[in-house]
Amino acid sequence: MKGPRPSLERERALWARGGLVAGIDEAGRGPLAGPVVAAAVVLPAYSTPIRGLRDSKVLTPTARTRLAAVVRARAVAVGVGAASVREIDRLNIRRATILAMRRALARLSVAPAHVLVDGLACPELGWAHEPVIDGDALCTSIAAASVIAKTVRDRLMVRLAPRYPRYAWDCNKGYGTPEHLDALMAFGRSVHHRLSFAPVLQLALF
Repeated sequence: MKGPRPSLERERALWARGGLVAGIDEAGRGPLAGPVVAAAVVLPAYSTPIRGLRDSKVLTPTARTRLAAVVRARAVAVGVGAASVREIDRLNIRRATILAMRRALARLSVAPAHVLVDGLACPELGWAHEPVIDGDALCTSIAAASVIAKTVRDRLMVRLAPRYPRYAWDCNKGYGTPEHLDALMAFGRSVHHRLSFAPVLQLALF
């Protein structure tokens, strides 16, 4: 399987300090349509690696679906949060992503003592946390969160697709593929498109 294998190194260091650890990641920062979705996953203290788990971007859809079920079965708690297209356009994608992360943390059934976040530090998160660059590739709990976030968001876009068949969201999940861009040019935008994102913004100007 392609991609580095995430480890539990960071989680073990935090478990040794006491308390549970939540990993957080998001899916859907880049698409032209649909919400941004974040997930928070709390694995049992001193849990063992999850076989086959990788950054969700390098997994096949079938593998992601299988691993999402494994993560949900193994986890102490899973929280999922989203920020809508309107919130993305009003706040900007970075702030909307952090809002989705805060909602994911709030929906956990347990309060983690430590939080690991993919990427850069997020002062607005409201939780003390450790940022991990490329965390979805390197850190098991963040990789688990990436799989949950991606599968939830993909499922949302597939459910929307029959109502907006021109955009082929069941295939592109809202990303700016040539087919999606051609449909935007031919039919204009939908209520689920992000008005603040080019080329949707460019269409709104003409």
